[in-house]
Amino acid sequence: MELNWKEIGAVAIALFPIIDILGNLPIILSLRQKIGSVNSEKSAIVAGLLMIAFLFVGQAILNFMEIPIQAFAVGGAFILFILAVEMILGVSFHKTEIPDSVSIIPIAFPLLAGPGVLTTVLSMRSQYLIESIIIAIVINIVIVYVVMKLAAPIEKMLGKTGIIIVHKISGVILLALAIKLFAENWKILLP
Repeated sequence: MELNWKEIGAVAIALFPIIDILGNLPIILSLRQKIGSVNSEKSAIVAGLLMIAFLFVGQAILNFMEIPIQAFAVGGAFILFILAVEMILGVSFHKTEIPDSVSIIPIAFPLLAGPGVLTTVLSMRSQYLIESIIIAIVINIVIVYVVMKLAAPIEKMLGKTGIIIVHKISGVILLALAIKLFAENWKILLP
């Protein structure tokens, strides 16, 4: 089996703004202040395993419900569009609650492997090889782990304005991905 590094790169770059580890830095730092520490290794591993599991189990669920992957991709495009608008405009269309006692789950899901990420991972099956998606997930999880380990120095280096700028740029990339995903799969909506 020969790996398609161009495809792996495309998937990794597409997943990065959706995972949005840099945009989630303030939340992770806030959690660290509340509870003292966050287990970066476990959070990253659980998030990665959730993504990979959904890559396989999600398809079986869709097959059982007789939903074509293209229809799921169109639905995912709408979710990504909303997430992108939230990131670009700095608004929130849903309420995110952080419990007082933080465990791995609030960080791994929904912060890192949230609905947008899971939708994208499954939707990508219609365009990319599974091996490419898994490698791209692993690449992103390594980045997530490194960023979580270096959260305080990265925040200090970028500053609040820098994090906001990265968050907005990620939103624009996410918006472009949503439009691409919709454009490539919308014909499923036609009778």
